[in-house]
Amino acid sequence: MSFSLFSHPDFDDHAQVSFVADAATGLRAIIAVHDDTLGPALGGCRIWPYADEAEALTDALRLSRGMTYKAALAGLRLGGGKSVILADSKTQKTPAMMRAMGRAVQALAGRYIIAEDVGATVADMDQIAQETAHVSGVSAGVGDPSPWTAEGVFLCLQAAARRQFGSDLKGVRVCVKGLGSVGWKLAERLHAAGAVLLVADIRPETVARAVAAFGAEAVAVEDALAADADVFAPCALGAELSAETIPSLRATVVCGAANNQLATAADGARLAAGGVLYCPDYLVNAGGLIRVAQTTLGFDDAAARARLEALPRTLEAVLAGAQAQGLPPAEVADAMARAQFRAEAAPLAKAS
Repeated sequence: MSFSLFSHPDFDDHAQVSFVADAATGLRAIIAVHDDTLGPALGGCRIWPYADEAEALTDALRLSRGMTYKAALAGLRLGGGKSVILADSKTQKTPAMMRAMGRAVQALAGRYIIAEDVGATVADMDQIAQETAHVSGVSAGVGDPSPWTAEGVFLCLQAAARRQFGSDLKGVRVCVKGLGSVGWKLAERLHAAGAVLLVADIRPETVARAVAAFGAEAVAVEDALAADADVFAPCALGAELSAETIPSLRATVVCGAANNQLATAADGARLAAGGVLYCPDYLVNAGGLIRVAQTTLGFDDAAARARLEALPRTLEAVLAGAQAQGLPPAEVADAMARAQFRAEAAPLAKAS
């Protein structure tokens, strides 16, 4: 197995990519800083048993790029970064490993700020904080950002339903795939709003709990994308919407918390051609970033709430622009984001 960085299809002129190993703790990690034009690169740490280093690198590159775009559209003076640890969070993660990760973050001298992601918890950030101040989401700070992520997705889903169905969410069939900390909280909000829930997760006991709590219909994980639903809300891992899977999609709205839902940029056009309203993932799931950014940028809860509640308005602007220009929403969102951080970079380029 071999791979290259600069010719990698997901390398997007990343500012820095660091490979980390610590023999004493078994830590193997990649830290990717995509862009830090607007500010330090803030992004979570994903702990996952990747098949190999190539798969981990792809995830780090794609996720870090998404964070740059997410921060730009959320109006945050931050860049985009992400870290991945090649480990099973349930069986291999240890406090010593997290502290080793903290030392790796400290070595970047503030260029990257770490926070939670899949497989990482507030307790893990507390361990990392023993080695570096460049961490957010610790127990003494804003804590778990997942409720904010779920709330942002819910608010955007409301806006998408109004545009696509001309109604609120009452009676709308929503298939939530992935009932982790964000997916579960999203299901709670949808249930309270009167949506009809279909749920899928790799853990049968979690699905059973959702069926009991929400009156939801259980769907097999492999059948979730093709479920009989109005809205598909992917809240697990990414790259699920592809040339192979999109023809099976029955929902006419895609709005969920998962990062990098499109396998390729062309898949946004495929969704649009099929009449599916795609809500760009890095826009609708920015609530968690807004929450952890409070520590770094120093704004209060009221200011954070205002930024969270602005997300559906930004989504509406993206969707209106897509309709007016005849473009997929993902392309319009990308252009809006690039106008923020690449416009900032232009004077620097001229000065050099």
